[in-house]
Formats: sequence, structure tokens, C-alpha cells
Amino acid sequence: MINAYKSFWTRAFDYKGISSRSDYWLAVLANAIVGGIIGAFTGGVESPIYIIFFLASMVAGLSMNVRRVRDMGKTWQWIFITLIPLVGPIWFIVLTCQPSMPIT
Repeated sequence: MINAYKSFWTRAFDYKGISSRSDYWLAVLANAIVGGIIGAFTGGVESPIYIIFFLASMVAGLSMNVRRVRDMGKTWQWIFITLIPLVGPIWFIVLTCQPSMPIT
């Protein structure tokens, strides 16, 4: 989990590679835990420290989502499916749970 989370931050601007399913979900879990801890110790989601963490996580998460979608064999534009109300985010979660494409 630590290596996946480290990769989440060090590859924050890498849109070219891929992210495996396990790396993706371990990084999401670790980021949720760290975000919860930061929120708990800084006074909630309205604190400046939490807001900075959230915005930085959004940037790193965007590149990770692009890499995960590419690992499934789809184009990066599939991340926009989350813009469809209600159904889009659920569909994106289902997509990110799909196995990686075999390397040829």
C-alpha cells in the first residue's frame, strides 16, 4: 500500500504510463485514510491544510485515473463518464474494477 501511495504522488504528472488495478485501489484507499487523518487533526474539511491536500490529491488522482483507464485498453476520454449524473461515477467505478489488458 505504501509503494502504491508513493507512486500516486511521484507520478502525479505522468499521463503516459499505466496503473494496475491493485495500485489504483491501494492508492485510493491510502489517500482516503490520509485525508481522513488530516481532516480529523486539522479541524475538518474547511481547514486550509485539508483544502490544499484535497486539491493536490485531485491533480494526482486525475493522472492516476487516466493511467488506469489506459491500462484497461480504453482511451483517456473515458474519465469524462463521471460527468453523467448518478450513473457516471458508478460506471467509472465498475470500469476501474476491470482487469488490465494483457501485454502483447
